[in-house]
Amino acid sequence: MSSKEMVDLCLQHSLFSWSATGKIDPIPVARAEGVYLYSPEGQRWLDWNSQLMSVNIGHGHPHVVEAIAAQAKSLVFAYPGMATEVRARLSKRLAELCPGDLNTFFYTLGGAEANENAIKAARQYSGRHKILARYRSYHGATHGGISLTGDPRRWPNEPGMNGVVRVMDPHPYEYSFGSNDEEVVKNNLTYLEEVIQYENPKNIAAMFIETVTGTNGILPPPKGYLKGLKALLEKYGILLVCDEVMAGWGRTGKRFAFEHGDIVPDIVTMAKGLTSSYMPLGVMGVSDKIANHFRENVFSGGLTYNAHPMCLSAAMAVIDVLESEKLIENSARMGEVMQGHMVQMKEKHRSVLTHRNIGLFGAIELRKNAKGERLVPYAGAHPVIGKLNKFFRDNGLFTVISQSLVMCNPPLCITEQQMNEGFEIIDRGLSLVDEVFEG
Repeated sequence: MSSKEMVDLCLQHSLFSWSATGKIDPIPVARAEGVYLYSPEGQRWLDWNSQLMSVNIGHGHPHVVEAIAAQAKSLVFAYPGMATEVRARLSKRLAELCPGDLNTFFYTLGGAEANENAIKAARQYSGRHKILARYRSYHGATHGGISLTGDPRRWPNEPGMNGVVRVMDPHPYEYSFGSNDEEVVKNNLTYLEEVIQYENPKNIAAMFIETVTGTNGILPPPKGYLKGLKALLEKYGILLVCDEVMAGWGRTGKRFAFEHGDIVPDIVTMAKGLTSSYMPLGVMGVSDKIANHFRENVFSGGLTYNAHPMCLSAAMAVIDVLESEKLIENSARMGEVMQGHMVQMKEKHRSVLTHRNIGLFGAIELRKNAKGERLVPYAGAHPVIGKLNKFFRDNGLFTVISQSLVMCNPPLCITEQQMNEGFEIIDRGLSLVDEVFEG
């Protein structure tokens, strides 16, 4: 198909997520390789967001493609109550790679389903009902996941799941990026403990966090927060669930983002980078104490495609690539290169409020004026964003602009030359935002 045929038929006969179908102009993609996407006519875009922070190893890696094909030739599907070799091998490998006593895994088809089942596991294990979650969070679009989500995508889906208690993040929305981490952590945990007491800790099963907040800001936790949070929750017998759907599998320069805080959660959820999105897979990993509970008690959760062999084979192959090609180490190294470019953007463009990254999980935040007001108010809009999006697309860069944030999350295989290419386009695009800066 031509690009036009492809777009016209998709818009006529399918719905697009988080969109009014009549108001969008999707990019027509025919193939992808490495860090690049191609239209049917050969137009090329640098994939600056790894699609949805998920194609961590880059597009079209032959080892993964071959592994999926080989699995299709032997066993395409087995119902969830069966044991398969690929299920046995992946489960063993995950137990070896996950820190601490995260040794047991439940397989789903994505991150939202992993979080959905983590809600069930936490409630069934603890016998408690309430779940703590934070405002600057996203945990998926399923019923429970969107209920835990704090951002505006939750609003049209309310009322949601009951029992959710939403609390402030370590940094309030209009937070000063120069704040002292020790003070920020102390204040937040003091506030959180007060909320826990008001809600009766004996009623609270778990707290869900994105270890590094993703689409709501690319916000690494302040130093000491993860350890302090884990200790506070343990004091009241509340489980900590780390949502590593975006942050996991090398995105932050470590295999899991919680390793930066030197903790191990009670439950970890993962997806996206685990298969590099070559196949749909989510995973809930649980500690030994939770796993042992469900050896004696029924886990009331299930999916037709639980432990789907095709998806598990993709995960095995992606882990091979991450390890053999040292992509996690490359993420840490290229994160430093990214930071250098971001510093230059801040120095050159008055429209840049701030920037931050941890590994290849990064964003440039734009401002409206010298007072430091964000370019786009919370849940708001600004006409220059459409122009900036078009400029990036016309000049060969695909990324996501979320409110005031220009996302910078390329595949972990990116080279310095490709990083230079991306920031050269961003540099020119930010001049459009400088033009509307209000002084």
